[in-house]
Amino acid sequence: MTVYGATNDGAADAGTPADGTRRVDVLVVGAGQAGLSAAYHLRRRGFAPHRADADGGFVVLDADDAPGGAWAHRSPSLRMATVHGFHDLPDFELPEPDPDAPAREVVPGYFAAYEAKHALPVVRPVHVRAVRSESDRPGSRLLVETDAGTWSTRALINATGTWTRPFLPHYPGHFAGRQLHYAEYRGPEEFAGRRVLVVGGGASAIQVLSEVAAVGETVWVTRTPPVYHDGPFTPEYGREVVAKVEERVRQGLPVRSVVSVTGLGPSVAYRRAEELGALHRRPMFDRLTEHGVAWGEGPGSEELPVDAIVWATGFRPEVGHLAPLGLRSPGGGIALTGTAATADPRVHLVGYGPSASTIGANRAGRAAVNALVALLGEPAQGADVPAQQS
Repeated sequence: MTVYGATNDGAADAGTPADGTRRVDVLVVGAGQAGLSAAYHLRRRGFAPHRADADGGFVVLDADDAPGGAWAHRSPSLRMATVHGFHDLPDFELPEPDPDAPAREVVPGYFAAYEAKHALPVVRPVHVRAVRSESDRPGSRLLVETDAGTWSTRALINATGTWTRPFLPHYPGHFAGRQLHYAEYRGPEEFAGRRVLVVGGGASAIQVLSEVAAVGETVWVTRTPPVYHDGPFTPEYGREVVAKVEERVRQGLPVRSVVSVTGLGPSVAYRRAEELGALHRRPMFDRLTEHGVAWGEGPGSEELPVDAIVWATGFRPEVGHLAPLGLRSPGGGIALTGTAATADPRVHLVGYGPSASTIGANRAGRAAVNALVALLGEPAQGADVPAQQS
């Protein structure tokens, strides 16, 4: 197990104490954009990095082997020039990158430097298996069960994102060719000279179309007509979009991504796909066949042979470890009040729903920490905090 950031000087330790449970004030699950933002604001508000020889403070548990979050797993073909928007973490700008540099190298490097600059107590790799209440008493602690032992915490910030839960819709039939989800996509090279069906109406589908159409033939299908946004992405438009997603979250409905509401804009990838003639969308097929897909049944049906299918059909929030807390509403989602789970104010979700973007994750990290200070009180002992930022 590797320990990063403040833990390099002994501020935290991966070892397990004699009683088997380490105790902290706040535990953050996940070290992507949202988790790092939350960790920064915890330090800024006076929470100390957890130490192995004392109770209290905060810790960040991350399931990956190294910094980078989902960015470390993106396709090598995704370049910084084609990234669909990226905002700096608080109090540390991303140095101007080479537009042709792979995002899976640039962003993880930036995250690693951020953890070191702000001495964040990130422990990895640690897989969180379940979170449950220590007892039914009001104000009781939460038990966080991991593959490296159990932690006890007064509050939890969940920043696990969606990358580990790719969504594959079910369609009848069987396709004998190559199928993969966007999470497995590693660039266009393997599709050279082939006909590739790309499923999905979001930015990921546009990236795949913009790359594969340069080396092969593409067919684009979506369940509903794509949503386009031709105008500028103004602050007013951004607030309107986020408000729509927030309303679903308040109602406890399954979340929609912010990007699904903003629509497709004139990104570098979009313009490239347009130049290649890859944006002629067809409606969703009805079934899979051995050699492709088909629309309709019987004599009037149409079958399209393809060599491969790329499912750019999105992701679902990784929140299964929270199931023992019973946070899901009858609507199927986790209802939030601000960033707090409406059913349990000890638990905050960041990078979820309206904050599932890099700028939204930054803001949610700060909002969650402010709410937890109100709930838990000011930290008893201050930390060596970063300089405050307006």
